[in-house]
Amino acid sequence: MVHMPETRPYHHGDLRAALLAAAERTLREKGVASLSLRELAREVGVSHAAPGRHFKDKQALLNALALAGYERLGQALSASEDPALPLEPRLTALARAYLGFAIDNAELLELMYARKHDPDASEQMAAAVERTVGSLERVLADAQKRGEIIEGDPEELNLVTGAALHGVAAFIAGGWLTPEAALTGVENLVHHLLHGLKPR
Repeated sequence: MVHMPETRPYHHGDLRAALLAAAERTLREKGVASLSLRELAREVGVSHAAPGRHFKDKQALLNALALAGYERLGQALSASEDPALPLEPRLTALARAYLGFAIDNAELLELMYARKHDPDASEQMAAAVERTVGSLERVLADAQKRGEIIEGDPEELNLVTGAALHGVAAFIAGGWLTPEAALTGVENLVHHLLHGLKPR
């Protein structure tokens, strides 16, 4: 009886996870331009055709990386969200979680925002964005119902909040602000967002 040679020790799910983990390492260390399915196959130790079973091309890999990033960001935001808190500490906890993610995953966050607008990004991506970025909008809409903030379009208010948070994340990524200074300043940032800059 002829035995077929043993296949490599990856079943379907493991190879995909291994490729994504290797892709994220490359993204962190060398940037998005260095990502290549062929190189990832070599790193993981499979034939150069093997990644094609999971990602038809580099764009599909980037989408999967971005989706995994949104999943992790969503978990971080959910873990810090406490509807029982008054608005200022509630938003401060969410802002701290967002900046913590941004500090640990600067290159991934940049990719996540880039892929969000890609024409071939899936409905899954839209749903993932809604679960994460949308969670801030829901907190603001909830605060409006409680009379804690001004009336108006929650989407517009969310844009101001998101711009402030992402701006701080960009300052950290660009080396203009240390992660320590950013995290120390979260309370002040949220305070200024909620109360404005005018004397009171």
